[in-house]
Amino acid sequence: MPLVEKRPKQELRSPSVSHGDDNGEKQQHRKIQKPGPLPLPAPPPRSAGVSEGSGRPRTRSAAPVVGKVDVALPSQQSKANQLSGEILRVNGPSSQTERVNPEDTVKIRTLGFGSSGKVYKVQHKKTNKVYALKIIQDKHEPAVCKQILTEMDILRRARNPYVVQCYGASEKGGEISFLLEYMDGGSLADILKSNKVISERYLADIAMKVLKGLDYLHRNKIVHRDIKPSNILLGRNQEVKIADFGVSTVLASTLAPCNTFVGTCAYMSPERFDPDNQGGHYNGYAADIWSLGLSLLECAIGHYPFISPEEKPDWPTLMFAICYNPSPSPPENASPEFKDFINQCLRKDPFLRPRASTLLAHPFITQYEVVPSSRAHSQQSGGRFWGNFTKALTSIFS
Repeated sequence: MPLVEKRPKQELRSPSVSHGDDNGEKQQHRKIQKPGPLPLPAPPPRSAGVSEGSGRPRTRSAAPVVGKVDVALPSQQSKANQLSGEILRVNGPSSQTERVNPEDTVKIRTLGFGSSGKVYKVQHKKTNKVYALKIIQDKHEPAVCKQILTEMDILRRARNPYVVQCYGASEKGGEISFLLEYMDGGSLADILKSNKVISERYLADIAMKVLKGLDYLHRNKIVHRDIKPSNILLGRNQEVKIADFGVSTVLASTLAPCNTFVGTCAYMSPERFDPDNQGGHYNGYAADIWSLGLSLLECAIGHYPFISPEEKPDWPTLMFAICYNPSPSPPENASPEFKDFINQCLRKDPFLRPRASTLLAHPFITQYEVVPSSRAHSQQSGGRFWGNFTKALTSIFS
């Protein structure tokens, strides 16, 4: 089955923030397509917190303490001390990855924009090894500094084959730099921009690897909070990795509410917009699953699922579509396994969405999984499986 299928040319509009029912009788008849003006503020700066979905807790818990980050920084000296300390920890001997100074690289070209800064393709001056360099302007704002510290903390903690690795950090001239693993295949968003869709077999492999990354993060009490096609990176050697931890959070307790707007609103789960429908609680692990399901469905149909490609919705219209319209469904010609997988990810009730570890055993994932009897067989089958994928990536990104 081919990786990509040509679709009629159309402009893809995946609504997002710049950088992006089934809960009672009150909701049964609310299907608002074009809502009137709403007193909705713009999403505030990134914040933190979330809860473990081990059951159906509905009572409010104490707010979490996020990693080693304070909500407000009392002085520039305090901020500088925290940044220096976190940079030392990122570059410290406790890390299991190679250490590289970002200042020892030269820029090749701009790759794009992260959650709060630019990302460049760079090359090491001595080894010629290629990396991705993320640069964030230090604006001396508490919220921005908090985000930088949180991202550093998570990048230092995360050591997993399905999570983009950090090789070093530095601060100079008001800029914070992260030297990250370079993924030469671009992102799922790049595939979508080429006006193509991804076939189920490849989506299953991509989903499996993202779920393994999410399972690792969730087991370590890390919630990503911004899973979307542009943050799922690809490599020409079969790699699939989760990137951009600018709005992620580390939980200090297993049950903690988080009702703040962070991440890209187009991929936010319904309870992010309307947490009161869930007893004031927001389950961050379940929200990551929702975002993954929506991203995979977008890759399967070639456009953002909640809004038709012809529409140009404003933020309130998008919010109403996510909260009050039925969850989008896979196309009729999709396999029963894919339909069930997506439907489970996009359940409106977050406490009914499966965990990442549970979804790894779903038939949509396991039906394509090959258990090789030898290393040679593994290489042979993997080469066949990803052959068309590599060709497609080469044609798009070379």
